[in-house]
Amino acid sequence: MVPISGNPLAAVFVAAALALPGPVVRIEGLRDAALSWHIPQPVFAMRGLRLVMDAGRKAPPGVKIAREVMRTNPRLDSVDALLLGADVLAAARTSELHPPFLAATLLQESAFDPSAVSSAGAIGIAQFMVPTAEEYGVDPWEPRDAIRGAARLLSAYVARYRNRDEDPYALALAAYDAGPGAVARYHGVPPYAETRDYIIDVRDRWSRIVGR
Repeated sequence: MVPISGNPLAAVFVAAALALPGPVVRIEGLRDAALSWHIPQPVFAMRGLRLVMDAGRKAPPGVKIAREVMRTNPRLDSVDALLLGADVLAAARTSELHPPFLAATLLQESAFDPSAVSSAGAIGIAQFMVPTAEEYGVDPWEPRDAIRGAARLLSAYVARYRNRDEDPYALALAAYDAGPGAVARYHGVPPYAETRDYIIDVRDRWSRIVGR
């Protein structure tokens, strides 16, 4: 018996695998794939199963996010990408943030790499600096906690800049990248080439998630 109680994602993969024609499904590999964070390689039950990459334009938001995660970071397995996509959906909805916007920001920050460290000392999947992580009570190394923290922070920035003349999402991204002090100092998006390119790149990723 595959232990799927309380794990809807596990149930989805078991049902999908059992519906596939061809050789006998390796239930033990599928079980491990559905229940673990780091997917053991190879997982024979998942070979040829492209439920994420082959999903069309009408795919659910979590699948669209997972697809872009896998395109950006091919080291992540489809199951890990789906789990991270589900975490993004939950965190964004709790913080009243557009999920693809949150996903695009995290893609630009770290390509959804939980172990990413920048030259400036930003840490983890959401690239928190240590003081910011402490202020928001976030463990930057823990992916789900960092995703929730990034959602809260971006949502707070969007709300802060909503009544400004400039696009609040652009200002929120500028604050996330360069700090809210820089946004206040320049009364808008600061004239830093890196920050302006960052906003363009996030918008491009955001549109790809929504449009594909």
